[in-house]
Amino acid sequence: MSGPRALPQSKEALLKSYRTRLKDDVKSMLENFEEIVKLAKGEHDTQLSRMTQCEQDTYEMHVRAANIVRAGESLMKLVSDIKQYLILNDFPSVNEAITQNSKLFRTKQAECDQKLMSLRDDIAADLYDLEEEYYSSLNK
Repeated sequence: MSGPRALPQSKEALLKSYRTRLKDDVKSMLENFEEIVKLAKGEHDTQLSRMTQCEQDTYEMHVRAANIVRAGESLMKLVSDIKQYLILNDFPSVNEAITQNSKLFRTKQAECDQKLMSLRDDIAADLYDLEEEYYSSLNK
């Protein structure tokens, strides 16, 4: 698997296992479905009685249908695993979210700093006025 960028060995192995699981499950579903269709034709030249053959075919269809369901569940688990892998290892989108939050918080910090500086200036002006009033009063 040589792509435009080199993946770490563990990621490469994981992606290969995902591909293998996908191919195996789809192949299993296809083979079992084809066998069910063959059984449905009912053209058997066997030494078994017709009723016995019918029961055997019914049982085989049930088993093959169960195999199709198992392969389908395995595919759903594979999709879940891929989604989980993508969510946990999608670093570019995680980094983008962190960058956006960082910008938002820096903006909020700048606003708070601006308000605090304004408040400081107002308090300093009021304190100066109060000190001047105090020191110029006769009732010290």
